[in-house]
Amino acid sequence: MDMARMRSLAELGFPGFLAGLIGGVVAGGLTAVAGQTPAWALTAMVTLGLPLGLFGMGYGLLVVKGIARPGTFAPAALFWLIGFPLSRLLQEVLTRAVVVGEPGLPPDLLGFFAYQGIVSAGFAIGFLWMHERIAPQWWRKVADRNPDAGAVFQRYVAHSRLLYEQREQRRKARAARARR
Repeated sequence: MDMARMRSLAELGFPGFLAGLIGGVVAGGLTAVAGQTPAWALTAMVTLGLPLGLFGMGYGLLVVKGIARPGTFAPAALFWLIGFPLSRLLQEVLTRAVVVGEPGLPPDLLGFFAYQGIVSAGFAIGFLWMHERIAPQWWRKVADRNPDAGAVFQRYVAHSRLLYEQREQRRKARAARARR
């Protein structure tokens, strides 16, 4: 793959990377609020933020390629059902390696994955909300130099128009029923 194509993909996936990274930064901040040392909080930010960012980039590329529809929860939830537990596992292993000096798995790996799978639905909601706020503006900004960004932005515009028209039809139908 040439450098121009890699740059294009990185540009397309950037909003997902940023949304995932923000999730890791928030987790690190919560670690600090919970009373852990600044070093532990920074470790949490990096060891969770980077995997979430990379998975987020992957999700963004799925949206760009049309595999996941903009703003729909089910694809995001399914994606993060895998991505979130794996990111958390990386965080657990890497944090232990940094803090204790040796990597290690959680004692109850099956229970760990089950719990993280449940939590992933909440993360998917937050990620999707954040991604939907960042991605369209970013893709619009880079559309002049990245035709794929322009194409996905136009899909967002068409999707938004469709949602608006559907909402207006429902509003008019309710108003007509109320007048009867």
